[in-house]
Amino acid sequence: MLVIPKTLVVNAAKDSTELVAKLRAFHNASQTIEAKRAFKWIGLDLENGKCRDNKEAGVLEPAMSKIKSLKFATEAAITILRIDDMIKIYQPSKEDPNSYANAVREGRL
Repeated sequence: MLVIPKTLVVNAAKDSTELVAKLRAFHNASQTIEAKRAFKWIGLDLENGKCRDNKEAGVLEPAMSKIKSLKFATEAAITILRIDDMIKIYQPSKEDPNSYANAVREGRL
């Protein structure tokens, strides 16, 4: 779950260990301490290299994008499941001239 934030922090040339640890601490506090429920909105401010309240900053992720992603993933899975032909890739045979079968065929055994 932390792959995306870590990658974003690294790409922003910031200290990924420190920022991701702070983000995890905020999110853990929001889940365990009742008085800190608002910490669930904490996200990364990569311009300043710190954590901030994304809801207060106006950075929201619309539900529509998640719904569309789930619909497209479902359609892709259904399409894959509808394929009823087995696709095989045949590799060209590389016969070994010294194999047992060739030796028997040529009368060397």
